[in-house]
Amino acid sequence: MRVLVVEDEPMLADAIAEWLRDEAHAVDIAHDGATARERVAVNDYDVVVLDRNLPVVPGDEVCREIAADAPTTRVLMLTAAAEITDRVDGLALGADDYLTKPFAFPELAARVLALGRRSRPAAPPVLRRAGITLDPARREVFRDGRYVPLPKQQFAVLRELLLAEGAVVSAEQLLEKAWDEHADPFTGAVRLTILKLRRKLGDPPIVETVTGVGYRIP
Repeated sequence: MRVLVVEDEPMLADAIAEWLRDEAHAVDIAHDGATARERVAVNDYDVVVLDRNLPVVPGDEVCREIAADAPTTRVLMLTAAAEITDRVDGLALGADDYLTKPFAFPELAARVLALGRRSRPAAPPVLRRAGITLDPARREVFRDGRYVPLPKQQFAVLRELLLAEGAVVSAEQLLEKAWDEHADPFTGAVRLTILKLRRKLGDPPIVETVTGVGYRIP
């Protein structure tokens, strides 16, 4: 999934991003509300992890704008305020979930994954197609019962192809969801990742190239 972490403490932002990247998500970082606004206007995020207390533009205002302008993007609000009224206020602003600091990274990752499932048409927790079974929570992939270890990028690409349920996914869509903002759209990163993914999944090949359009698992 594509995730934006908005946190003004750089060390915490980097730690959250690294944990989520280990879960095969593409993660961008913003350290203030104004930068977060810019990122959301340009990129299609599944989830925004949003600190409530931000410089320049408050997190509350960013949350309101996401709820109004990006209704398919889910917001996980982070805050040190743990009172019930604070949580109620945060949810009233348009946040989809609320996590107080300090928090456990595994819980944050689980909440992000759950919110990501709600950012698109409902998808099952475990994805299955053409003999492939992909479990996002356990980060496991099996083909016809055989365990297939995949690095993060290949896992993310396979997940996007399975979520498409047989539809073609363009290279641009894969870049949007499986790579962060530093990805160069003119490189052959998608093609190379697809090539490596096919090798890992083995024969017969199941990832089909639709010339000039993209890729699919029929």
